[in-house]
Amino acid sequence: MSDHIDPAKLDRLAEVAVRTGVNLQPGQDLVITAPMAALDLVRRITVHAYKAGAGIVTPFFNDDAITLARYEHAPDESFDRAPDWFFEGMAAAFKGGAARMAITGDDPMLLAAQDPAKVARLSKATSIAAKPAMNPIVGFEVNWNIVAYPGAAWASKVYPDIPVEEAQGKLMDAIYAASRLDGDDPVANWAAHTATLKERVDWLNAQDFAALHYTGPGTDLHLGLADGHIWKGGASPALNGVTCQPNIPTEEVFTCPHAYKVDGTVAATKPLAHQGSVIEDIAVRFEAGRIVEATASKGADVLNALLKTDDGASRIGEVALVPHSSPISQSGTLFYNTLFDENASCHIALGQCYADTIEGGSELSPEELKQKGGNQSIIHVDWMMGSDAVDIDGITKTGERVPVMRSGEWA
Repeated sequence: MSDHIDPAKLDRLAEVAVRTGVNLQPGQDLVITAPMAALDLVRRITVHAYKAGAGIVTPFFNDDAITLARYEHAPDESFDRAPDWFFEGMAAAFKGGAARMAITGDDPMLLAAQDPAKVARLSKATSIAAKPAMNPIVGFEVNWNIVAYPGAAWASKVYPDIPVEEAQGKLMDAIYAASRLDGDDPVANWAAHTATLKERVDWLNAQDFAALHYTGPGTDLHLGLADGHIWKGGASPALNGVTCQPNIPTEEVFTCPHAYKVDGTVAATKPLAHQGSVIEDIAVRFEAGRIVEATASKGADVLNALLKTDDGASRIGEVALVPHSSPISQSGTLFYNTLFDENASCHIALGQCYADTIEGGSELSPEELKQKGGNQSIIHVDWMMGSDAVDIDGITKTGERVPVMRSGEWA
């Protein structure tokens, strides 16, 4: 661990991730995935998990050098395969009642110099293999959480003008602030924040809009909402009855768009870091829910490969509202990490919907979900399209317009 990373801050992050984030229950197993660089955080999470009564804590690690070795030396056919046995094992753990924690902090530029076709093939193969393990997450069957560790390569990308160890310390401070860990009682911070998000959720659910209309530079988008859509945000109960805070940090309220009722243009307001590449200046045009035209000033080949992953990859499965005044936005920092950048801006997600954002969705078959407008895909990729120049109106079922956001703030 870098000498510049405050161990007390790292320990508090670990404790809040266990107690508020995943809300681990006595006797419950915990499955963790993390970059090797985050070992110190995983160790602290493990301590707090066992203090909370964990059954068994099982971590799995990835490593940048090992990932690159595959791209540099593996045979071509390797890029159409992924360890399905591993994901089937994770699925079995969730079926047995285990909770899930993911730690992000990878190098956002790791694969920037690799063949985009190989990156796309491996991404697709991994998404297909991971489906058994992802289904319990997107269906919110188990309590889960994602937190961040300030890896050296990531910190250097965010703060390129200072020495790497200093950058790690600065990124740790930014993670700490964004994760609402300041003060004497971070658990109380989160309870108050969740209450604020719930007020927004309750108002939006009471409106029961048919659609949202976005206007701003490069954006004129009519976004239909799924039949029976439900707005969510902050801590929520999983189907196993455990209330957890899936993302630390989080500033969003979100729901399910109608996969076949999205029309118009939208321009991204922040770069998208995806699979070790950065895609800049995304601009797309929707017709009847599908992206029919897509451009980017950088990483266009990665974007277009992503859109071709499967039938649902060019439609959207999530729409989220975040005020421009969110603490992450106001920090002025571009994190090159979706967990943070999506909480600085309104965003949409290509691909799979969350079944629990449709009324009774967890009990519906994929075909029934589709009939209500829920999108199906092996991917789920968020990208940012909100700013202080974007206005949003809600369109009621009778066609009336209700201001939702003005200049990026709640109206």
